[in-house]
Amino acid sequence: MNSEKLNLLWLHGLTCCGNTQSFLCAEEPLLSSFLRKVNLIYHPAISEEEELEVKVRAILNGDIKLDVLVLEGAVPKGESDKTYKLDGMSLSELVLKLSSLADYTVALGNCAVYGNIPALKEKNVSGLQYRFKEKGGILGKDFRSKSGMPVINISGCPAHPEWFIGVILSIASGKRILLDSYGRPKEFYAYYTHDGCMRNQYYEWKVEAESMGTKEGCLFYNFGCRGPMTKSSCNRILWNGVSSKTRSGQPCFGCTEFDFPRANLWETKYNMGIPAELPEGVSLRGYIMVSGIAKTFAPDRLKRRLIDEGE
Repeated sequence: MNSEKLNLLWLHGLTCCGNTQSFLCAEEPLLSSFLRKVNLIYHPAISEEEELEVKVRAILNGDIKLDVLVLEGAVPKGESDKTYKLDGMSLSELVLKLSSLADYTVALGNCAVYGNIPALKEKNVSGLQYRFKEKGGILGKDFRSKSGMPVINISGCPAHPEWFIGVILSIASGKRILLDSYGRPKEFYAYYTHDGCMRNQYYEWKVEAESMGTKEGCLFYNFGCRGPMTKSSCNRILWNGVSSKTRSGQPCFGCTEFDFPRANLWETKYNMGIPAELPEGVSLRGYIMVSGIAKTFAPDRLKRRLIDEGE
């Protein structure tokens, strides 16, 4: 890209606006770096409402070049598309037109990526290029933006602001963005939430947490933690630069994956004493062999409180 600012248009579909809230909580100097590189030509929560019509017309007429289209929220189509009309165009029609003009199209948050919660009970709702794990979505499985890339999917409920801003700054600098099988940037989604978790010793030695909110114990065995099966860098890039769910004593509930949300988020289901779903890459035989040995020889230090208030 050249030294000029990127023209970025942000649209809302069916959304709780959680990704907007996450973006507005971005830390410095990250947010300043974003604003130096980006001309935010429209954002539903920041711009005046009437600006959308003006900006969209200018883009469609070729008066404004659209470098990046960002969608937050799922997209309804057909009779389900009752969101808003712009010059006679529904949201789905607007997304189709703008995505054909944008150099890059970004789906921000699980609803925009997979359809997520709005798609659970409505078959005509999807993400931009996926509906849950099925590729297609409103743009179709073969969609490519003017840059030649498919939709860049930044999943999460919400997505971490550094993941989003990192992608935009990569676009601005001309850095190559490598995507995984779900179109997510590998820079942020090559890792499991489990990677970097401060509870990994408890996990390895099968020492379970007895309650949430404590500093000790693994949350996978009793409280349904999805960290070993979820792709995210939550424990590598901390939230607000401070913490993550597992660091605060709460289980990861897999909000970056296509099957979020699930029933009984904080429950580990068992079959004959073995978790019904094992961590990615772990065989049943391997789990049975290792878990018995680990529980038997777990170090005593892992069975005590880290900070004893009685001392």
